[in-house]
Amino acid sequence: MRLSDGLSLTLLYGLILCTLPAGASEEPRHPPSRIAVIGAGIGGTSAAYFLRQKFGKNVPIDMFEKGAVGGRLATVEMKGDEYEAGGSVIHPLNLHMKTFVKELGLSSRPQSGNLVGIYNGEEFVFRESDWFLINIIKLLWYYGLNFLRMYMWVEDVLEKFMRIYRYQTFDYCFSSTETLLHALGGNDFTEKLNMTIDETMQKAGFSQMFIDEIVAPAMRANYGQGVRVNGFVGAVSLAGTDSGLWAVEGGNKLVCSGLLYASKAQLIQGTVTFVQEKTRPSRTGGTVKLFEVSYETATGPRLDLYDILIIATPLNKGISNITFLGFSPPIETFSKSYHQTVATFVHGRINASFFGCSEPCHFELSEIITTDNPKLFISSVGAVSPVKAAAKPSATKPAGLKVWKVFSPEPLREDQLRLLFESYDTVSVKTWLAYPSYNPPEKLPPVILHDRIYYINGIEWAASAMEMSAISAKNVALLSYHHWYGKDGHIDQEDLTERLKSEL
Repeated sequence: MRLSDGLSLTLLYGLILCTLPAGASEEPRHPPSRIAVIGAGIGGTSAAYFLRQKFGKNVPIDMFEKGAVGGRLATVEMKGDEYEAGGSVIHPLNLHMKTFVKELGLSSRPQSGNLVGIYNGEEFVFRESDWFLINIIKLLWYYGLNFLRMYMWVEDVLEKFMRIYRYQTFDYCFSSTETLLHALGGNDFTEKLNMTIDETMQKAGFSQMFIDEIVAPAMRANYGQGVRVNGFVGAVSLAGTDSGLWAVEGGNKLVCSGLLYASKAQLIQGTVTFVQEKTRPSRTGGTVKLFEVSYETATGPRLDLYDILIIATPLNKGISNITFLGFSPPIETFSKSYHQTVATFVHGRINASFFGCSEPCHFELSEIITTDNPKLFISSVGAVSPVKAAAKPSATKPAGLKVWKVFSPEPLREDQLRLLFESYDTVSVKTWLAYPSYNPPEKLPPVILHDRIYYINGIEWAASAMEMSAISAKNVALLSYHHWYGKDGHIDQEDLTERLKSEL
């Protein structure tokens, strides 16, 4: 080869490198030697699944879980059947959950069409009928066009939020939840974090009667809190009143165990206690910073080193067991609290007279939600179906008996149970720190806790739902991948339409 040819090739190679977008050159570093995910709920197992997709089949992924796989997706057993005790319904537009169910070979089951009544502590302010037309007439009579306007308002929020799937399909991600929300809905979404759903809907022109009698019960049923929740989580909650809601046959927790299996992550049953940064020799002769994770198992204390650390469990005071040692700036637990919800499962007959239905009473309702009333000791009560449909009804089960799920802020006393039920024979109680105590204006926890330490659960302070956790998990998986390989051009880009035009 002539000297001039060599110079020409060198110049050409330099020009190519200069014209390539950021991160498009050859990957500057080897794959991570090891990744840790702390928490095996829907957020953690989704993260492991997405991390495996991005980093490939050869990177070891360890998943730490001190309890059962599934976290707040769990079931309780009663009379030989299992019932959803945690996250129970999935929206038809939840595309990650739909994809998980399909790819894991699971099946869905539609939610039964329960007749709903709204109780204010003295009487029903609204009762559904079997006849659709009658319901429409009653809604128009009581609330005018507020119901139609709410449907359109929620649809607008959902349409904007659905943009996240386009971003994530093309591997775009965000370094904070605020940036993510702003990319989807602009100032409208971020402003909703700083206003209550009451203020948000008043500003949108909804009547106070509609907010008190329709919106507040929906908040109490879904989040155990009234119209003081932020406007964004309020919109998510109202989306849960749509038709087409579904769940996973056999229990929603099967998604978590399926994702764990599909990710080929190693499950470590243990409690993480400490995380600290360590400097170790690198394979190239220099040094590298790793994260030392200390944890307790049934066989005693252990520790391991990791390149990337994903936190998929709440880092809030009173919940987190993890101490971060020696980080600058320090990584600390967050001061905001989670809201306690008690789910009480009762096998028995509902006491219709408690809700003002005098004898003889034809009580056809199977779900009762409540308005804000300090005298009420429950948020909602509803008949529930097993997570796995029986092949045929059992002839040995007494007619009229059902399993009811009662949500309340505090455990129910025996006298309260006797007020709610004519008779009952079995009671099972599950107390959850289920979701954040919403109190806008909301300051959302960071996604990036430290270089190569990421936090999934911060998105819950915008809205808590299975799909929100899965979206945050994919965002964190993409963020960790792009940071590792220096692909900054895929981070915090809001002009997706223009970028995709240029890339395609």
